Amino acid sequence: MTALSGEDSPVYIRLRGTIAAGILNGTYRTGDQLPSVRAFAAANGANPLTVAKAYQSFQDDGYVEVRRGVGMFVLAGAADRLRAAERDSFVNTQWPRIRDHITLLGLDLNDLMERERA
Repeated sequence: MTALSGEDSPVYIRLRGTIAAGILNGTYRTGDQLPSVRAFAAANGANPLTVAKAYQSFQDDGYVEVRRGVGMFVLAGAADRLRAAERDSFVNTQWPRIRDHITLLGLDLNDLMERERA
């Protein structure tokens, strides 16, 4: 599963990116239960408190709901809302830096796209 955040991001942001990618690529669908905090922490070599912080951000943003004593479940429409938020973040935050880096290095965007297709 590909994460949606960079290596230089704080751990909870990287974990959030991994969860977001899972929701967007269909690993976690509407109604699916996310792994427990402990299981996700163990699988990703993370502190459970850090995972809890990442999970809490999804609850705060309305992508998951907590069922007390059971776990966290993906809400209907979460993937669409999350995709829109990730697109907005990419276009407004990441793309300007990427574009500036391309310009700084004197790269041609069309050449880069052709390399990707090859």
